[in-house]
Amino acid sequence: MRSDFVQQGVKCNFADSIPWVILSPIEQSIKQKIESVGIPLKDWNIQINYGIKTGFNDAFIISTEKRDEILANCQTEDERQKTAELIRPILRGRDIKRYGYDWAGQWLIYIPWHFPYQFDESITGASEKAEKAFKEQYPAVYNHMLEYKEPLSKRNKAETGIRYEWYAMQRWGAKYWEDFSKPKIVWKIIGNQMAFAYDANNYVMNNACYIMTGDHLDYLLAVLNSQAITWYSYVTNMNKTGVGDVQVGGQNIATFPIPFYDANKIELIELAELANSIINKNINLPFIDSKIEGLVSMIYGFTSEETNFLHSFVSSLRKSI
Repeated sequence: MRSDFVQQGVKCNFADSIPWVILSPIEQSIKQKIESVGIPLKDWNIQINYGIKTGFNDAFIISTEKRDEILANCQTEDERQKTAELIRPILRGRDIKRYGYDWAGQWLIYIPWHFPYQFDESITGASEKAEKAFKEQYPAVYNHMLEYKEPLSKRNKAETGIRYEWYAMQRWGAKYWEDFSKPKIVWKIIGNQMAFAYDANNYVMNNACYIMTGDHLDYLLAVLNSQAITWYSYVTNMNKTGVGDVQVGGQNIATFPIPFYDANKIELIELAELANSIINKNINLPFIDSKIEGLVSMIYGFTSEETNFLHSFVSSLRKSI
């Protein structure tokens, strides 16, 4: 069943299974063009996953000074090298900006369940064997974690010491841990606006972030940061917090209609190249932003009036932040 309601030039469409919003005629046109030209990201060759969850950040997320101290406490060069590989730079939601990020010098002690036997499928719960090996092979890290054993042991009582050891992270990306070492798009889940960045430097993200791996990430980065997708997110399925921040969940992103990448279309190649110029810091951001917006408008088929509408909407949004 479907009904249309028109009042003062505003058309409202109501359908049984489709979330409805009240849009002006120009907004109706923009939305229709985005959805007719784009393909939802869930149908692309990409993967979207959460960042990791420690359950007690004070133990796992450390400063550069603490990292240096732990490495200095290593007893052999072999232990020092293995420990250095275990401690990885981490980005938090607050570090991520539009097209980039400001690393705050924070490091994650990346300890999976059953470490260092995380790939031993015969281990199905908290393992004394794993803890013994951890203590023997990584004594400097083990001693650091030991300082926090009491609060670590008081984490999720249904899991800590049952499903995994007291010193392990709560969620370590068991099925996608390798994706943290791949080129990826990253974004924070909650913020005053959407902001997508690109990382090819092996950062790990905390659970205030999502990561996206897969094909054509440079092109996707440009379109996701565009005015069109920013506007679309606000008028469709983007959740809001009580203070007005947007919640950019993986399920939300998966519905965004993005024109599918075609290597034979010059404008799509140019979008990817422009995004790469930002990624590689060879930029005049306002100039490149303007070129990206022009290409995105052309790809979606917006009129000049629609492009100006989007520009006014997003400019007003960013000024209010």
